[in-house]
Amino acid sequence: MIKLSPKLSQKLSYTLLFCATILAIVPVVVVIFIIIKNGASAITWEFLTSMPKDGMRAGGILPAILGTLSIVLCAISITLPIGVCAAIYLNEYAKDNMLTRIINLAIVNLAGVPSVVYGLFGLGIFVMFLKLGVSIIAGALTLSIMELPVIITTSRGALRSVPYSFREASLSLGVSRWQTIRYIVLPNALPGILTGAILSIARISGETAPILFTAAAFYVPHLPSSVFDQVMALPYHLYIIATQIPNMPKNIIFGTALVLLMMVLTMSLIAIVARLYFRKKRKW
Repeated sequence: MIKLSPKLSQKLSYTLLFCATILAIVPVVVVIFIIIKNGASAITWEFLTSMPKDGMRAGGILPAILGTLSIVLCAISITLPIGVCAAIYLNEYAKDNMLTRIINLAIVNLAGVPSVVYGLFGLGIFVMFLKLGVSIIAGALTLSIMELPVIITTSRGALRSVPYSFREASLSLGVSRWQTIRYIVLPNALPGILTGAILSIARISGETAPILFTAAAFYVPHLPSSVFDQVMALPYHLYIIATQIPNMPKNIIFGTALVLLMMVLTMSLIAIVARLYFRKKRKW
C-alpha cells in the first residue's frame, strides 16, 4: 500500500473535494444557460401580460403566472404558521415519549412520499370529499400538506440552534415559558425558519403532480377572481406546451421555463434578503 505524505494527501483531498463541488454546480449552470439562450427572445411585455392565443402557440402566459403565484402564496400562508406552531410544540413543550417519537417518525417519512401521492390524496379529500372542486384552495391545501414536513423539520432545527441558556436566563427572571418563546426564542430562530420557507417556496413553485389533480387546468379563458376558481399554472402549462401541442415554437417553451425559473429565484431572493435582515439583528 502506497503511503502518501501529509502534504500530498492534503492536496489530493482538496482536489477531489473541489472537483465534486464543480460537478454539482455544472449541470445547474448548463440548464440555466440553455434555458436563457433559447427562451430570452420570447420574453416581452406582451408575453408576460397577455392571454394565450392560437392554441397557445402565440400570445402570453399571464393566466399561468397569476395562477402559480396564487397557489404558491396561498399554500405558504397555510403551511408556515401551522408548521412553525407544530415545531414549537414538538421542540419546546412535547415530552420525549412514544407518541412524540411516532410523530417524529411520521414527519420524516412524510417528507419522502412522492408528490403524485399527495395529488391523489388532495383529489380524494379536498376536491371530492370536501367538494372544494378543482380550485386554487384545493391545490394550496394539497401543497401545504406536502410541505409541512419540510417546514416543521427546518423550524425545529432553527429552534434547537437557539442556546438553551437564553431560555434559562429568561425563565429565571420570572417570565413564562410562552413569553420566553415569543420574545426570546422565536426572534432568534427566525433566520432558520425563513430558510425552511425558502426551500418550500422553491419546491412547490415547480410541482406539477399535486396541482394536476387539484388546481390546474389545460386552458382557462379568464383570470382567477377567487380561491375557488380553477387556474392555469406554469409547471402544468409548460408540460402541456412541451408535450401535447404540435409545432409549438421552441422559444415559447423555453421562455415559459425561463419565467418559471425567474419566479422561483425572485421568491427565493426576497426570502433570503429577509433572512439576512433578521440575522443581522441577532446579537449572538
